[in-house]
Amino acid sequence: MTLTAGLAIYLVIWWTVLFAVLPWGIVSQHEEGAVTDGTDASAPVRPRLLRKALITTIIAAVLWCVVAYIYTYQPISFDSIPFLPELHDWYGPTDGQPAN
Repeated sequence: MTLTAGLAIYLVIWWTVLFAVLPWGIVSQHEEGAVTDGTDASAPVRPRLLRKALITTIIAAVLWCVVAYIYTYQPISFDSIPFLPELHDWYGPTDGQPAN
């Protein structure tokens, strides 16, 4: 895996995980009971975005390591996935050895 491909995959994973993490622990102004004038009642009281970005970074790093391992060492062969076309010509042997 090239550096560019690895970075692109990490960014896609990071943004996907961010959208999954954003709703965690959100309390709206309406639920808290004090709606600030000029804001929507469903606006969060404390969004804690820095904390969520840190959690997202950690989860995305773990997921990226799993994806990189599968991509590099191919414990699950691309040819064993039934809906994919025959890819052994592109990726080399599927006997668990990394492709050159």
